[in-house]
Amino acid sequence: MLSLLFILGQDLVTILAFSPIRITPIFTMASVSPLPSISTPATSVTSKAQSVQPTIRFESVEKLYQAIDNVPGDLLAVTGVSSTDFDEIDISRQCAHPCRKFRLRRYNADTRMLIITIPTSVHEALHAALYNTLIIQFAQSGLHGIWLDKRSTTYRSPGHPRGHDGGEGDSTGGPIPERIGTSWPTLVIEAGYSETLHELRNDMRWWFSASDHQVKIVILAKSDHTQRAILLEKWEEAPSHPRPGATTTRHAAALQPMMRQSITITENATTDPATYLVTRGPLVLSFRLLFLRDPDPLQGDVVVDVEKLEDYARRVWLSAPAV
Repeated sequence: MLSLLFILGQDLVTILAFSPIRITPIFTMASVSPLPSISTPATSVTSKAQSVQPTIRFESVEKLYQAIDNVPGDLLAVTGVSSTDFDEIDISRQCAHPCRKFRLRRYNADTRMLIITIPTSVHEALHAALYNTLIIQFAQSGLHGIWLDKRSTTYRSPGHPRGHDGGEGDSTGGPIPERIGTSWPTLVIEAGYSETLHELRNDMRWWFSASDHQVKIVILAKSDHTQRAILLEKWEEAPSHPRPGATTTRHAAALQPMMRQSITITENATTDPATYLVTRGPLVLSFRLLFLRDPDPLQGDVVVDVEKLEDYARRVWLSAPAV
């Protein structure tokens, strides 16, 4: 049973066929309000806000697929995507192009911008190896029967089933029966290889906001190939604190993303085999936030210990290109 659970979601490699279509990198910068918990970075893993991102303008579904085949990394930005275009792209993956594997990471109807995730081997390992570790722990604790793996389901903002902002996570899941069907997950894991930490944090904010706070935990997994380091950030929401002397208002009590944990896993390649240094571990996930209830007497928070985090990092770097 455990072997089967581990195998699920292990399609980590997408073979990318390169074609002569031209993709033009442009500078992009997301604009978001400051996050309250990240004024002082907790890691040396790059967190710069600006990055060179492959970008094309949408012309047709066929040309989009050609561009996806030619992207060297795990991210592609597409401009000029109307709501109708977005729906056509979404439907085409299930009909005319079932073999094309990519995720519609984020779509903004106002800016007509679509961000596509191309599941390279390292990108998939960043989220799937961690998620599968959690699934195994659920099984060992007898919780697998009340947890639904929602994979990369496409989610839309409440009240807007089609034609509006939408997105897909890398790994998502939630409790049974509270989050069955198209309900939002309680847990989302987002991975970034070429995507910057700043952009990943924007993704995190979208999940909390678009779900109307139904998403309870977002884990960001960011790798730095040059430093051979992986950063894991665990985000939850908490009421914002009103400034001293201010009258309590609905805005003052609004939920804000808070970074609860920041764990860095660094590879030491000078040893044979390589070893891994875990800083600020283990990873602890609230049972109540995951399953939307208090734990029974023999249950408790889900803990991914240091040894499991070391094994997770080893699996990620086995999937990464050689230095």
